[in-house]
Amino acid sequence: WKAPVPGRRMVRRLNIDGDGQGDLAGHGGENRAVLVYQLESYRYWERELSRQDLTPGSFGENFTVDGLPDDEVCIGDRYRIGEAEFEVTQPRVTCYRVGMRLGEPAMASLLVAHHRPGFYLRVIDEGHVQAGDDITRTRRGPEALSVADTDALLYLPGRDPAKLRSALNIPALSPGWQQSFRELAHGGPPEQEPGWPGFRTLRVARIVPETPSVTSIHLHATDGTPLPEARPGQYLSIRLSTGKGTPAVRSYSLSSAPGAGAYRISVKREPHGRVSGYLHACLHPGDLVDIASPRGTFVLEEGTGPVVLVSAGIGATPVLAMLHRLAGARDPRPVWWIHTARDRAQHVFAAESRELLARLPHGRAYLSYTAAGEVIRSDGDAHVRQGRLTAESLAGMAIPADADAYLCGPPAFMDTLGGHLRAQGLRPERIHTEVFSALPALNPGITAAPQVRPHQPTGTAATGSVATGPLVTFARSGITTAWSADRASLLELAEACDVPTRWSCRTGVCHTCVTPVVSGDAAYTTQPLEPPAAGTVLICCSRPAGEIVLDL
Repeated sequence: WKAPVPGRRMVRRLNIDGDGQGDLAGHGGENRAVLVYQLESYRYWERELSRQDLTPGSFGENFTVDGLPDDEVCIGDRYRIGEAEFEVTQPRVTCYRVGMRLGEPAMASLLVAHHRPGFYLRVIDEGHVQAGDDITRTRRGPEALSVADTDALLYLPGRDPAKLRSALNIPALSPGWQQSFRELAHGGPPEQEPGWPGFRTLRVARIVPETPSVTSIHLHATDGTPLPEARPGQYLSIRLSTGKGTPAVRSYSLSSAPGAGAYRISVKREPHGRVSGYLHACLHPGDLVDIASPRGTFVLEEGTGPVVLVSAGIGATPVLAMLHRLAGARDPRPVWWIHTARDRAQHVFAAESRELLARLPHGRAYLSYTAAGEVIRSDGDAHVRQGRLTAESLAGMAIPADADAYLCGPPAFMDTLGGHLRAQGLRPERIHTEVFSALPALNPGITAAPQVRPHQPTGTAATGSVATGPLVTFARSGITTAWSADRASLLELAEACDVPTRWSCRTGVCHTCVTPVVSGDAAYTTQPLEPPAAGTVLICCSRPAGEIVLDL
C-alpha cells in the first residue's frame, strides 16, 4: 500500500526511490513508472461512496495532485514537476487491488464507469520531486486525446473509430495499449463459429487404429446430412456417460480435412484417462455421442507467406487438418512439416502426412525420433534425425522470418520451440500455439505456486452448505462439479478446483477472464460495462443459470 512521505524523493526511469510495485506484470516499467491521482477525484469518491476515510495513497498513486483532471490531461502531454520531466503514457490499468484497499470490490469497474481512472507517467528527465512542487505543462500531446476518452475506448462500448485511429497516432501511448487498439481497429467483430448451440447427437461411423496408442473416431450426422465445415485447427467437445458418476466432457482437435461433411477426432489413450480409456475400449461403430460444434481460434490463417506446422506426438491432430487444407488447394506457399515422435511405431499419421505433402509444390518434412537406439533411415523425401529438436536443427531448416508458425504439443515443447523460432527472427505474433489442456493461468500479482492438477473442490464455501446447484463443467480441465450458492462467481469455483484461470479486474471490466461457453447459460451478478461476444461469458462476475459447460 502507498502512504505519504515527507521531503524530496528522487524519481528515476523505473521508479521513485523507496517505492515499489507489487505486480510487475500489471504495473511498473518505463511506461508505468509513476501513477497519478487527483485530489478532486478523492472528493468525488468521498461524496459518491459516503466515505470520510480516504487519504493520499488510497488509490495506489505515487503523486496525489491538485488539478490534472482525467478529462483534460491528454496522452502524450509532458509536465515539469520539480527537477523532473514526465510524459503521460496511458490510463490506469483496471486493477482489483484498489478494490481491496478501499473495501469496495467493484472499484475497478467504478473507476472506468465514472471516467476517473488516473494515469501513468513515463520519466523523461530524472530528478527530485516533493510535495508542494508546481506542475507545468511543457508540451501538449498529439491528437489531444484525453485520459478519460482513452480509457473509455478500451473498456466501454460504442467506440468512435476516429478516436481509435487518433490513439494509434500517439507515439507516447504505451505499447500494450497500442496493441489493444490495433486489434480493436482491425480485428472487426468476432467471426461466428459454424454449427449449433450446445450439444448435438452424432453417430460413430468408423473407428480406425492409427498407432498402438492412438485411435481415430469418424463422426457423421444421424440424418446423413453434411456437418458444418470446421476451420482447420479447431476442436470438438464430446460428452460421454462412462458409467462412473456424472457425464464427462473432453475436447479433442479435429484431424480431418475441412469441408468433408463429417468429422474425425484422433484420441491418444492415456494410462489413467477415464474418457480416453472408454473411447478406446467401449465405443463401437453405430454408437451415439453428444458433440458440441467446432470451436477454437488456433486456426490456419489466410495468406500468401510460408507456413510452418510443428507438432509433437498427438499434437499433430490440429496441424494435420491445416495440412489437409493446404494440400487440398495445392497451395503454392512453402510449407514445413516438422514432427517429433518417440519412435516409428508411435509416429501418428506418418503415411497420411507424407501423401498430403506430396501434393504441395513446395512441401518439405522434418521428422525427429526421440527414443534411444531408434534406427534412423530415410522416409521418402523427409529429413529424419534422432533426438529432440534444437535451435541448431531448426536453424538448418532455413525457415524464413516472414513465416507463420503453428505449434501444438506439450507446453514445454511449445515454449522451447517458440523461443527457438523467435531467436531465428519470427515475430511473436506469427507464432501460434494450441494447448490441449487448461490454458496457462494469468493472475496478476498473485504469488506463483506449484501447479496442482485440477480436482473436485476440497471443501464447501464459506457457510459449509452442501453443493446442490446445477452442474458446472470445466471442459479443458476435465472437471464436473455441482454449484454451491455460497460461491460468489464461476471464477471462485474454478479457483476452488485449481482450474487455471485468467483474470485481472475481477469485476467485469477488463475481459481477461472471458471464456467460451460450450453449452448452457450464465447470469451476471454484476452487469459488465461491456457485454462479451456471443457464446462467451465473463466468469469473474457470473453464476450458472443452469447446467453449464465452460471451455476452461
